[in-house]
Amino acid sequence: MVAGLALALCAAVCMGTATVFQALGSRRTAKAGTGATADAGAGGGAGAGGAPGRWGTVVAVLRGWPFLLGAGLDTAGFGAQVGALLLVPLFLVEAAVAASLAVTAVVGTFVLGLRLRRGEWTAVAVVCLGLATLAVSAGREGDGDGDEALRVAALVVSLLVVALGWFVGGRLRRGRAVVLGAAAGISFGLTATAVRLLPEVSVPAVLAEPVAYAVVVSGLGGYLLLVQALQSGSVTAATAAMVICETVWPGLFGVLWLGDTTRHGYGALAAAGFAACVAGGVALARFGEADEANEAKEAQGA
Repeated sequence: MVAGLALALCAAVCMGTATVFQALGSRRTAKAGTGATADAGAGGGAGAGGAPGRWGTVVAVLRGWPFLLGAGLDTAGFGAQVGALLLVPLFLVEAAVAASLAVTAVVGTFVLGLRLRRGEWTAVAVVCLGLATLAVSAGREGDGDGDEALRVAALVVSLLVVALGWFVGGRLRRGRAVVLGAAAGISFGLTATAVRLLPEVSVPAVLAEPVAYAVVVSGLGGYLLLVQALQSGSVTAATAAMVICETVWPGLFGVLWLGDTTRHGYGALAAAGFAACVAGGVALARFGEADEANEAKEAQGA
């Protein structure tokens, strides 16, 4: 239990910090591009030696140390999440993942110079209190891993969610960010659920499991859907939809289907802690893209 809780908290810290450094890399590249554009304009126009093009900017971001550090932290966070899912209840791990937004907010104040409002500091405190409550009240991980039909269904549903999210989101004009954010959240929830459904984790055996491919499809598909959501409208709306859809249904699935439990007599306390983590994560949704949160801060100071 202690090891699983430590891994869940490690996942939250790594993922939350990764968002900050990825934002830092994007901001540095944007500033460099602005400077190059200004120099090109002063020299009589942009040409081969002018401002980098769209793909040049992407390559610059990918090659920068902040992005590489962020990618490494994301990878470490996912590994910690997988380890936690094999040791503690789903609802505890998913609540910790939602808490990564609190980590982003706090680390962003030091690295990006973000300013948290009083209500946002309160939300950070609520998330921490919720996690502490879950740590005290969580019981054992259920020993159910479903049957073969359920594992095949996880792969099919993963493919459908990604395909439908991409198709519907691409045709909406209003509410596109929310729909894509929700689809990304459902996909990430499927990733966590698919890990729990793995009956075998050894390398030769896992390759024959359909649910192993559900982990890959929902994980990568969810990431692509989230990128589209963040580019489609309100970061706050997209992230809030993602947090709710990523945490609520997997937690319930773990309890109702996989046998996850709380300590005897602590069910109401665990439910309150879980709700606090989700509510706090939603309140901190603007930090789902830390770079936009920084731009909002600069606009307020202008």
